Amino acid sequence: MLSKILSCATYGIEAYLVEVEAHVEKLVPGFIIVGLPDNAVKESRERVIAAIKNSGIDFPSRKITINLAPADIKKEGSAFDLPIAIGILSAIELIPKENLENTILLGELSLDGSLKHIKGALPIAIEAKNKSINKIILPSESAKEAAIVDGVDVFGFENLNEVISFLNNDISKEPTYVDKSNLFSVINKYNLDFADVKGQENVKRALEVAAAGAHNIIMIGPPGSGKTMLAKRIPTILPPMTFEEALETTKIHSIAGILPKEKAIVTERPFRSPHHTVSDAALVGGGSFPKPGEVSFAHHGVLFLDELPEFKKNVLEVLRQPLEDFKVTVSRSKMSLEFPANFMLAAAMNPCPCGFYTDPTKQCTCTSVQIQKYMAKISGPLLDRIDIHIEVPAVKYKELASKSVGEKSEVIRERVIAAREIQQKRFRGRKNIFSNADMGSKEIKEFCQIDSAGEELLKMAMTKLGLSARAYDRILKVSRTIADLDKSEKILPHHLSEAIQYRSLDRELWKH
Repeated sequence: MLSKILSCATYGIEAYLVEVEAHVEKLVPGFIIVGLPDNAVKESRERVIAAIKNSGIDFPSRKITINLAPADIKKEGSAFDLPIAIGILSAIELIPKENLENTILLGELSLDGSLKHIKGALPIAIEAKNKSINKIILPSESAKEAAIVDGVDVFGFENLNEVISFLNNDISKEPTYVDKSNLFSVINKYNLDFADVKGQENVKRALEVAAAGAHNIIMIGPPGSGKTMLAKRIPTILPPMTFEEALETTKIHSIAGILPKEKAIVTERPFRSPHHTVSDAALVGGGSFPKPGEVSFAHHGVLFLDELPEFKKNVLEVLRQPLEDFKVTVSRSKMSLEFPANFMLAAAMNPCPCGFYTDPTKQCTCTSVQIQKYMAKISGPLLDRIDIHIEVPAVKYKELASKSVGEKSEVIRERVIAAREIQQKRFRGRKNIFSNADMGSKEIKEFCQIDSAGEELLKMAMTKLGLSARAYDRILKVSRTIADLDKSEKILPHHLSEAIQYRSLDRELWKH
């Protein structure tokens, strides 16, 4: 007696169909699972037996063989419990085979037969739609996430008995419905706001410029100057996520199992802040069965690295690929996976080991050798990918005690959105260029032309301030964004002079 059940598994951030074949015959009782199962899949044997028995059904005392096809791809996770259980019950003719056609089943079983949340429900629903499969049966906790996809009927159940009754037409159930317009009605409702930050007007302006052009930014200042507080508010001034961006971000969070159960989709831009002890695999992704890392969890959002020089050098070096290509490639002997990683990098650091090198009120206790060694922890190629360097001074008591309220994030965000719209029109039809930060040398020549007064100003800045050669293109890119915020077609000298201020780490001050 043979039955075939459709299920699904994830590979990278995509899903693929898995056929669960159950063969039951009158031989010496046994239960074997083949088709490259990992330990979690092998252990499903015990969960399935207990769940069927505890659901009031006699488990067949026969030889049971389960095959997971395609057999050449390693299967992992516990979501095959439900299709294996239903496959066995269908093979012994407790469930009609015709009721299982064109249906994907997924779910982890508890020993009492109840169904638990699964990872990757969204990419699985997308794959079902692509393969013209119109029905998915899975745990209730994961139903809303899968129901985001139109054209697929998603049925969520609490336990094995409910699934059996539904497949035997003993009970009827309406597909899970999610109101997508309602999900996006709460967009941009952040608990944090730039109005909470006292003083630091020049830093707020730099963050606005960074958000408007999708530029990476590094903040340098003494401890307690508000670097982390400012960084946490960057998502509040970024443009709202589009539905396509939200889907792509949710897929990553879903397969990693970090999507909150009550959330069907990610509607706010992610903010990820890994600790400086993070490993390179945790930051960019990896593992024997590769999983996405922090850079992918920050996709379409912000990756904040606090105390940047404290990160291990090899960890910072692996950031170079995602910053350049907006994706991470994880290669193993048997597979090579790609994870998207298009994020805005915000970093913060002290100016020296003690933190008070540039502080006018406190004495720095570091030697010039110590400062050089501290700064050298951040490699040139990584700094080369950061467009804006801004100094964050300690906040004066007068500003802290002030009763005045700063500009709200909502107001800043409107200006950022307007600047982004200008850039979208400018780069329409150009592949992989969506903002000023994405411009290559060809686009810089085309869109960042400056007049003779601007040329003179830039020449003087390069020589007088000791700016490095790599700062030249960065200044032009940032000045283009400042001009966009100003709604100016031309880059004027005052746009350039503001952009020149945002190259702190290139100045001679930091080189001695």
